[in-house]
Amino acid sequence: MREPNYLFSKYDWFAVQENQKKQLASEIAQMDGNRLLSTPVDDLCDYFEEKYRVNVPLLRETEITADQKETQIDVSRDRLRAIRDRTRPFYIPGTTIEITIPFDGDAEVFKIQPTSFTLSPPIADVQENRLLIKVQGTDLKADRVRSEIDKTISEIKSYLKKLKENANGLNDQLRSISNGAIQRRREKLLSDQNLVAALGFPLKERSDSPKTYVSPTVRRKVRAKLPPASTAPFTPEPTLSNDDYEHILSVIENMAQVMERSPSAFATIDEESLRSHFLVQLNGHYEGQATGETFNYEGKTDILIRVQGKNVFIAECKYWGGPKKLTETIDQLLGYSSWRDMKVAVIIFSRNRNLSKVLDSIPQTVEVHRCYKRFLGKMSETNFRYVFSNRDDPNREMILSVLVFDVPDMK
Repeated sequence: MREPNYLFSKYDWFAVQENQKKQLASEIAQMDGNRLLSTPVDDLCDYFEEKYRVNVPLLRETEITADQKETQIDVSRDRLRAIRDRTRPFYIPGTTIEITIPFDGDAEVFKIQPTSFTLSPPIADVQENRLLIKVQGTDLKADRVRSEIDKTISEIKSYLKKLKENANGLNDQLRSISNGAIQRRREKLLSDQNLVAALGFPLKERSDSPKTYVSPTVRRKVRAKLPPASTAPFTPEPTLSNDDYEHILSVIENMAQVMERSPSAFATIDEESLRSHFLVQLNGHYEGQATGETFNYEGKTDILIRVQGKNVFIAECKYWGGPKKLTETIDQLLGYSSWRDMKVAVIIFSRNRNLSKVLDSIPQTVEVHRCYKRFLGKMSETNFRYVFSNRDDPNREMILSVLVFDVPDMK
């Protein structure tokens, strides 16, 4: 006779929790260094958070189905029956009621014992994404069968609720744990690179250094996938600091406020003249290094700032011409932006009397772009901040700000 399949009784929750943290840390420690440095930290955190989170099953109770079939029941242990030899099975005709409950989540969780449990866990079989509850007997009554099924389902839901509370505590920590481990390893790798570079000798490439990364096989099915691998050795790249980026945008916004307070002074100027006013303000802060219509990478751009010979800020200035024109402007900006251009902006001048309609169109248009990755928030009512991938290398990220300014109508 087969032993009953007790749920929630194979693994201890505390052991599972520590194992998840240990495996996460181990994978980060063993990841190829070039890949770790070349892949955006947020993308890696997304991957590790998804892979190591514990997805507690949720029963789809509205989809429960029932079935019945004839079976042979072993009654050798029934003391109310006259059986001559109880040392071996004694079968008589009976009935099996089988209840199937679909669920969403990780089937392995049904093996985990939560921090709070009973000494008599529920009994059921787990088959892929279904739970099977069986009731057998020789003289089954509907009310007794229903009562037994309801009791088992209630016990299972109680265990899942406790596991959900346990899992939430772990899942809420995964991103910060991943980020901390990634940042520490990045700092170590960069420190080691700087140490070798300071010696003055060429860096020897290891023959066993992997060019791509293959995710190890795991027991449970994992939806998370690592971001695409970069085969090139990591080289630190100069970037514009966040403080400088914010300062540049603040200069542009301050100039826009001047325009709004003095509408008559700007009512008749064209796009090129409007841009020139911004260049004057930027050059006042960056020692004449802001230029207009300057060649960069593939074409011309409206505003470009160089610091020590490097392009650190690129912006496109456009009058609002609808969502299609905004998409074309973003494409144009990404085309200009070489790998060194990590912070960019689209500056939109709107003569549309319905500014709120223009503002509503920004996220609707930007967030469907093929290079869009995530929304960072609204810095103000007219300043939207996003993360985009480089169109040629998804591992290189750009911060894109879309600034909308209401300018006087020339009419």
